[in-house]
Amino acid sequence: MRHWRGRGAGRFVAVFALSLSTGRAVPATADPPEERRPAPVMTFHGAAWLEREERERQERPDEVLRALGLRHGNVVADVGCGTGYYSRRLARAVGPSGKVYAVDIQPEMLDRLKDLAAREGISNIVPVLGAEDDPKLPRAALDWILLVDVYHEFQNPRPMLARLRESLAPQGRVALVEFRAEGDSAAWIKPEHRMSVDQVLAEWIPAGFRLRERRETLPSQHLFVFGRAETTPKR
Repeated sequence: MRHWRGRGAGRFVAVFALSLSTGRAVPATADPPEERRPAPVMTFHGAAWLEREERERQERPDEVLRALGLRHGNVVADVGCGTGYYSRRLARAVGPSGKVYAVDIQPEMLDRLKDLAAREGISNIVPVLGAEDDPKLPRAALDWILLVDVYHEFQNPRPMLARLRESLAPQGRVALVEFRAEGDSAAWIKPEHRMSVDQVLAEWIPAGFRLRERRETLPSQHLFVFGRAETTPKR
């Protein structure tokens, strides 16, 4: 979703992240990262970049979807869907009995998504025009929420995280994909459009999420899987 403003990392809480690439628990650093500023938003004028041919090789979307373990009938959301690159894949994975809420705050992106979905004969996507602080999703309804290369652009991350948490079903999960700030695997991406593990955990854990998995098998991106923490975050 392309257009959010504000600041927002909460106080860091030390957690243990399960890295599937190593198969063992590794502690995140105890020192809080520097305050993160949201990245500039990519407007609909950059829509072609979201559908680039190289994206499959660079990001391995099929591997991302396999990590979700989707089943026919699941109800999912693609928040910051853009042109629907992932929404269309999600729609096929959940089948005709499932539903995909495709959320963006740029109507031009949603128009492009609807056009591409119609060309591919996909009818189980529900376009949603979200707001900067609210994805406009149904409460306690979603099996999965997917955010790919978009959270770092949220300009109001705190209220967005609160709304996302409220929209999850009791056993619902969030898959967060962000280009790595660590190392040079994502050096071809501008630094402000990359995130570190510490930055992500510093914002998601205080917001009432629990890290369930972290995968480091994608070429240039972190893949986090969050569930709802048992306690409600303070506001």
